[in-house]
Amino acid sequence: MDDLQLIGIAWRLDRLRWVPTDVLTTIVTSDGACMTPAAGGPPDARDDREFATRLCGGCPVQDECLELELRTAGAETVGVWGAMTDDDRRALHPHWLRRGERIDRGER
Repeated sequence: MDDLQLIGIAWRLDRLRWVPTDVLTTIVTSDGACMTPAAGGPPDARDDREFATRLCGGCPVQDECLELELRTAGAETVGVWGAMTDDDRRALHPHWLRRGERIDRGER
């Protein structure tokens, strides 16, 4: 992902900046598509980015999931969260930090 795409994602997450972390956790665990067992197991994919896209495709809480992971794991993020790979989230993290203060953000 290029910097312009990452900045756009960070900007999109601003609407969640004052949502408490425990509320985000509840939303993601109750409404996240990955929290429901998928018939047939994990999706087939050629690379991590395609896997993330397929795993999270159609999930109604992708932004909430991404915001939660950036708050709680920061640059130490691993796995698939918010339809993004860990490498993409690590690249997003500094842009997200520059967007400003957030409630309950663990400093990393």
